[in-house]
Amino acid sequence: MKIEMFHLCPYRDLPEDFREKYRSVWVDVPRHLFDGEIARRTYNETLDEIKYAAEMGYDGICVNEHHQNAYGIMPSPNIMAAAMSRETEGVAIIVMGNSIALYDPPIRVAEEFAMLDCISGGRLVAGFPVGSAMDTAFGYGSNPTTLREKYAEAEELILRAWESDEIFSFDGKYTQLRYVNLWPRPLQKPRPPIWVPGSGSIETWETCVRKGHLYAYLSYSGYKRGKQVMDGFWKVADAAGIDNPYHAGFLQLVCVADSEQELHDKYASHTEYFFNKMLHIYPGFADPPGYRTIDTIKAGLLAQTTAFGRSDERELTFDELREAGNVIAGSPKQVTEQLENVIRDLHIGHLMILNQFGSIPHELAKENIRRTAHEVVPNLRHIWSEYKDHWWPKNAIVREGSVAIDQ
Repeated sequence: MKIEMFHLCPYRDLPEDFREKYRSVWVDVPRHLFDGEIARRTYNETLDEIKYAAEMGYDGICVNEHHQNAYGIMPSPNIMAAAMSRETEGVAIIVMGNSIALYDPPIRVAEEFAMLDCISGGRLVAGFPVGSAMDTAFGYGSNPTTLREKYAEAEELILRAWESDEIFSFDGKYTQLRYVNLWPRPLQKPRPPIWVPGSGSIETWETCVRKGHLYAYLSYSGYKRGKQVMDGFWKVADAAGIDNPYHAGFLQLVCVADSEQELHDKYASHTEYFFNKMLHIYPGFADPPGYRTIDTIKAGLLAQTTAFGRSDERELTFDELREAGNVIAGSPKQVTEQLENVIRDLHIGHLMILNQFGSIPHELAKENIRRTAHEVVPNLRHIWSEYKDHWWPKNAIVREGSVAIDQ
């Protein structure tokens, strides 16, 4: 079992009345709410928290890409990953996204990921998300009806650039290059492992199964809704004769404390901040026409972000979010038991944990990271020891009790 620490780099200082006064935390979040000093502090604390997670014993550290929002102020995860490639040893550097359809030309992604793989010494995981509608259609003005077609072409170019031994030309519908001659090239051969983050779409499941990429469900709706999504993925995988749990990952919010009173005192307000403010997204931004396919809509896999933070509904409480499985919170023993149930029920070999989310301050985030890494994670590593992990970087550490990678 592999367990990674995921960081969104959220803007932790939105005003108390944000949900009532403003339409959305994404796309049209008012510019006057941004404070450069708060951002400076946030970026540096985020880097410190990621490094701390590596030191505390997580298997990997995850960063991802978002644009024009206060939900996660990390438009370039590659910058964060470059810093962590120098500041950490052994752990996997998991960039859960360059939205490859947004780059013109997408060869830029191939180059930067190759740099990161070389700097880290072959510890990179390359994430290829399609990207949220907020980021792609509104943040970068990409036509949602052609997004997946552009994505497929970009992926073809990037993989060929990594794997080809010859200089070649590329004549695609969206990208034309007379010379493709990648310098630098990835240290891992033929390329880094590819993870595809998603929020639940049939097309993404099919792509991951067909091409052998890891499917990572980034769920804020918790493991209960996650069961519907992961069952859908495994139905597609089973039809192809695939049952290796390392083919899939899942994201879960986690809080560790010694008593119910301590949980409420330390984490309740910050959890409520995340779900009621950071997921306060105008529904029109989350699901523009053409973004979600007919098959996915028919399957009932609608945007999870529209389920939270709506100004026309009351705010969700910490206890309600725990009951729904949005956050797993409890003593180390309780959290371990709940996470083992999640891992086995969803059949996942990679568990990504959010220890800092919402407005959790720096020192409390570090406490949560340390307690999860020391008192929970070691109790889970034995799971799935009978399987091989084909989706782990060649030179990333394999902790004691975890399964060896397939070389």
